[in-house]
Amino acid sequence: MGLFSNQFSNVVEWQESRDDIMFWKWKNDEIKKGSKLIIRKGQDAIFMYNGKVEGIFQDEGSFDIESQIIPFLSTLKGIKFGFNSGVRCEVLFINTKEFTVSWGTKNPISIQTASLQAGMPIRAFGKFTCKLGDYDTFIDKIAGVKDQYTIDEIKERVVSVLNPLLMKWITKEGKDMFNLQANAIEIGNGIKEDLDMEISKIGINITGFYIENFNYPEQIRKMQEKVASQSMIGDVGKYTQVAMADSIEKGSGAGANMSNMAGTMAGMQMGMMMGQQMMNQMGGMMGQQMQPQMGQQMQPQMGQQMQPANAGAGNGTAPKFCPNCGNPTNGAKFCSNCGQQL
Repeated sequence: MGLFSNQFSNVVEWQESRDDIMFWKWKNDEIKKGSKLIIRKGQDAIFMYNGKVEGIFQDEGSFDIESQIIPFLSTLKGIKFGFNSGVRCEVLFINTKEFTVSWGTKNPISIQTASLQAGMPIRAFGKFTCKLGDYDTFIDKIAGVKDQYTIDEIKERVVSVLNPLLMKWITKEGKDMFNLQANAIEIGNGIKEDLDMEISKIGINITGFYIENFNYPEQIRKMQEKVASQSMIGDVGKYTQVAMADSIEKGSGAGANMSNMAGTMAGMQMGMMMGQQMMNQMGGMMGQQMQPQMGQQMQPQMGQQMQPANAGAGNGTAPKFCPNCGNPTNGAKFCSNCGQQL
């Protein structure tokens, strides 16, 4: 913006230095003969005279106010600039871009559930997008009494009505309180509609509302992590193996607390499994070593059993069994059963 003395023309422009301002008001005593209007990309210029909108200019470029702007202003179209006289008016520069704003709940929202009678406190955060829509309404409600309007001011308005809207759409149609993220898009779309209806009262449109995350209490998060781990592993056996591995990893550090019951049980089970594996390996090795020895010992025994009953008759000793009837001889020279000479 350039400010000049009454003798010279001036330049009506908004040299944006901040990207969080939704509109900025150019004010001077009067616009002189030969003055220029400069509209940059992403800007609209609104001429106001005595608090009334005279014209809205949306094309970017540099324009001569007397010849290219005044003829289009309803009240001022017939005005003639004199050398020392000008026209008193205000010019509002509108930032036409879409703004992206981060939001978060100021306080936890207590959601009633069947399992928690006192309610479950939930926080949420995300982003919403907005832009100026209805210039007349915005000027009437905001720009008429302000010189500029920042994105922090619209954020404050949004957050002030956010908690009841979150509660409304979270509890609608029996959403799963422990898995709200699965319904984040649906909840966000519902809030966007209600929020747009509310904020449009000041001429601003809510073009999008997004929930990035729901934040549960610490105890609830730990329960969710545990249940998720068990369901991902699938069965108790695998879960026990993972628990043992986790216990080994934690117990490997200095000063580990080995009195933890879960860690102790996991360690005992792992020890039993390792011992069983060692026994199986040792059993296999011993079996291989003992097999030839047992074969050598069995061979003479089997040879003795397979000898004929009269095997010893030729060496002067009586056989143990009668070769005729098989009756035990008990060292006698004749069989007591059939009388066979031994």
